[in-house]
Amino acid sequence: MISIPNILAAQKDFFASQKTKEVNFRIDLLKALKTEIKNNEQSICDALKKDFKKSEFETFLSEFGLVISELNLAIKNLKTWSKPERVKPSVLTFPSSDYIYKEPYGNVLIIAPWNYPFLLAIAPLVMAIAAGNTVVLKPSELTQNTSKLLTKILSSVFPKEVVISIEGDAETATQLLAQKWDYIFFTGSVSVGKIVAKAAAKHLTPVTLELGGKSPCIIDDSVNLKLTAKRLVWGKFLNGGQTCIAPDYVIIHSKIKAEFIGILKVEIAKMYGENPKVSPDFPRIINRKNFQRLSVLLKGESVVFGGDINESELYISPTIIDNPSLKSPVMSAEIFGPILPILSYNSEKDIENIIWNFEKPLAFYVFSKNSKYIQTTLKKYSFGGGVINDTLIHFGNQKLPFGGVGFSGMGCYHGKHGFDTFSHKKSIIKRGTWLDPALRYPPYQNKLNFVKKIFKLFS
Repeated sequence: MISIPNILAAQKDFFASQKTKEVNFRIDLLKALKTEIKNNEQSICDALKKDFKKSEFETFLSEFGLVISELNLAIKNLKTWSKPERVKPSVLTFPSSDYIYKEPYGNVLIIAPWNYPFLLAIAPLVMAIAAGNTVVLKPSELTQNTSKLLTKILSSVFPKEVVISIEGDAETATQLLAQKWDYIFFTGSVSVGKIVAKAAAKHLTPVTLELGGKSPCIIDDSVNLKLTAKRLVWGKFLNGGQTCIAPDYVIIHSKIKAEFIGILKVEIAKMYGENPKVSPDFPRIINRKNFQRLSVLLKGESVVFGGDINESELYISPTIIDNPSLKSPVMSAEIFGPILPILSYNSEKDIENIIWNFEKPLAFYVFSKNSKYIQTTLKKYSFGGGVINDTLIHFGNQKLPFGGVGFSGMGCYHGKHGFDTFSHKKSIIKRGTWLDPALRYPPYQNKLNFVKKIFKLFS
């Protein structure tokens, strides 16, 4: 039985040794992790297939490949990222040399979700290590095969006083959150995010919360319907719809709605066949609890495509629902499954009434050829990040920060943004001794007007 307080104490002692502040030490760890992950590529694919029938292609595209890219980026750039950053001094501090030092927080807790159980565990871990922290990872108990493999990979690379994976259920997460950490990184639901934030607040621990929400997809009447449908189907049903930035619902201009639904049906059949149940590319729902939750959402709705369910196989087919009420269960919370509601609009007011009915979403999608309309829409609504004329792909650019706002989360990561998230920026001024103006020292008589002129001149 692992003693969580003992593990944390060992990591605190190791961090205090200053070893993790050595950049070459971090790079060596990241290189070793990369080698071990590459050696386990097939095992990673097999584990995800066992957990929820994820195809090898989707595993590489949305998990394995992104992790290797993140590792490559960190290994290549870590020495540059870690250097003190010189900034222009202020006239008020002259003469001086001013710097920003990048300092690790210390002992980090990462709680990973089940929907992308490899990617969303390892990607933040990579940048936490790159920044010089120690890490305790809590993988999801719902993806047992992937979690066990994560534990095996990490234990073969890292001493437990640097990184350890602690498997367990909600009780284990509760025990972990009861400890005093220097930083907590959580990916998951809004409800659990609130629990994490409350636990962190007890110790004033900084947190990053990567949550979700009902991410809208607006489609106006200027688009190429076939291309739009193809990109929407891919983004919605990737990973069986179990993606935090998947389009949650569509708002489409009423005059093209019927035609668009017909094209959507064709595109779904092209990707997953007439019977998606036998498609090797369509994943299953993660567990019975989530299957039953999704099944309830279909009751009483106008299902115009799909709606096939099989509880014994945790299968729900790609499903389209026409014109649900905003008060219906399917529109009351994030769907997180292969169910796509289609709403219609005739005016900007119609769109406002729908989107402002919900909290700020993690993602936002607009399909249009009207550049003025696009810019107006992007400025009007608040959301974590978005894409014009496609879905999901903003997640794949390491130069873009990824994170939510409001109920969809706080903080961000990806690439250097991840390194910055796990680094405290420490301000340092090295003051010169060759000049020491008397202006700042008492007595202040007859100095105020001169100080005002200085502030006015340089502000």
